[in-house]
Amino acid sequence: MQIPSKTAFVTGAASGLGAACARALAAAGASVVIADRDREAGPAQAAAISPEAVFLETDVTDPASVETALSQTRDRFSRIDILVHCAGIAPPGRILSKDGPLPLDAFARVVNVNLIGSFNVSRLAAAAMALNTPDSSGERGVIVLTSSIAAFEGQIGQCAYAASKAGVAGLTLPMARDLARHAIRVVAVAPGIFDTPLLASLPDAARHSLGESVPFPPRLGDPAEFAALVRHIVENPYLNGEVIRLDGALRMAPR
Repeated sequence: MQIPSKTAFVTGAASGLGAACARALAAAGASVVIADRDREAGPAQAAAISPEAVFLETDVTDPASVETALSQTRDRFSRIDILVHCAGIAPPGRILSKDGPLPLDAFARVVNVNLIGSFNVSRLAAAAMALNTPDSSGERGVIVLTSSIAAFEGQIGQCAYAASKAGVAGLTLPMARDLARHAIRVVAVAPGIFDTPLLASLPDAARHSLGESVPFPPRLGDPAEFAALVRHIVENPYLNGEVIRLDGALRMAPR
C-alpha cells in the first residue's frame, strides 16, 4: 500500500512505539490519528507530529469509544486505510506471591486490554476499511498488531502479559485469512526490549544491563526501528498473516 494520502489510526500513540509509528507514517505522507487515553500527552504528540494530525481519546476495550473515534476519523479524513495497534499494558505479577495467588481480575485486565482490545479495534477498523475502494495494488486496508517476544519466552512474573501477547500472535493468521476476501492484510510485530517510557524509570545501570543482553546490536531497540518495520509492512503487499520478531536475536531467559 502506498502511504501518501492514506489515513492511519494509531492506538497507544501518545508515547513509545505508537508515537514512533505515528511520526513515521506522517512523514511518509499519511494523515494520522493519535488514539490514546492520555489527554495530556496525546494532543501534544499530535501537535508535534504535524498540523494535520489529530488526537482522539480512545479506550481500546470499550466498543463505543472505538466506534466513536473511528467515526470521527472517517468524518475528518473520509477513510481509514491503516491501523497500527500499539496500546497495551504490562504489569508484572507472579501466580503465587507472599500476598497469595495472583488476583484473577489482575490477569483478566491484562488480557482485556492487550488481547481483547486488539480484537475490538481490529474488527471495527476492518469494517471501516471494507468500505474503501481498492487502491492500485488491490488493497483496502492494512492492520498491524503488536505482540511481543514474551509470547514465546515469557519470563517469571509475566504470565498475564505473555498469555495476552501469545493471543495476539495466534490471532494474526486467522484474522488475515478472515479478512483476505475484503483485501485487508494483517501482520503482527513481536518486539524485544525497546527504549520506551516503560523502561525509562529504570536506573541507567539496569537499562544498560538489559541492552547488553541482546546478542546484536547489544542495546535496547529504538522505537524508530519498530516504526520502520511497520512502514515496510504497510508498503509491502505480500506481507500477510505473519508474526515478525524484532529483537536483535534475543531469546529471553526465565528472569
